[in-house]
Amino acid sequence: MSKIEEVKALLEVGKAKLVPGLVQEALTEGNAAKDILEAMVDTMRVVGDKFSAGEIFVPEMLMAAKAMSKGVDVLKPLFAGQSTSSLGTCIIGTVEGDLHDIGKNLVSMMIGSAGFDMVDLGVDVSATKFVEAIKENKNVSIVACSGLLTTTMTKMQETVQTLKSSGLTGFKVIVGGAPVSAEFAASIGADGFAPDAGSAAVKAVELAKNLK
Repeated sequence: MSKIEEVKALLEVGKAKLVPGLVQEALTEGNAAKDILEAMVDTMRVVGDKFSAGEIFVPEMLMAAKAMSKGVDVLKPLFAGQSTSSLGTCIIGTVEGDLHDIGKNLVSMMIGSAGFDMVDLGVDVSATKFVEAIKENKNVSIVACSGLLTTTMTKMQETVQTLKSSGLTGFKVIVGGAPVSAEFAASIGADGFAPDAGSAAVKAVELAKNLK
């Protein structure tokens, strides 16, 4: 088993204390930091799929996210100064009228563990506040909008449309939450949709890389 495969295996079961050492060993073995990060993101996709299928639950998800974060910490210095490798800042919030934050917090942790700088606006976030946050923060590449109530889907649509017509550029919008589907995301003009926290991290990385 290669060191990258070992990293993936331990990451999947959330061995946060062991992952950093193995990431370092994978680097010493000659693997590129980018390849290790991509392997870890792929593993988070597997974790997300298992979570969606009910095979694992929130505690296991959080352990994997923590292990991912520890592994990314080892890789971050190698990406310093390489704008192509920097994923940028992700603004996240639950849309106006919705006070749910457990799902958003999970997504925030997962996207952050993939190597983004996170700015969490909390819950009940207006479209205007999302726009202001992009202006106030540097290198915003992803804006993630969460919503759990069917009644706030109109607010999600309003938020996406406000972001798209703001005149600001250089970022992609990703949406998610129980009532949100890929079809709905496409219909309101979002750039991406994620059914769960693991998928959100994978989609955020994919969209951020396509910005470069």
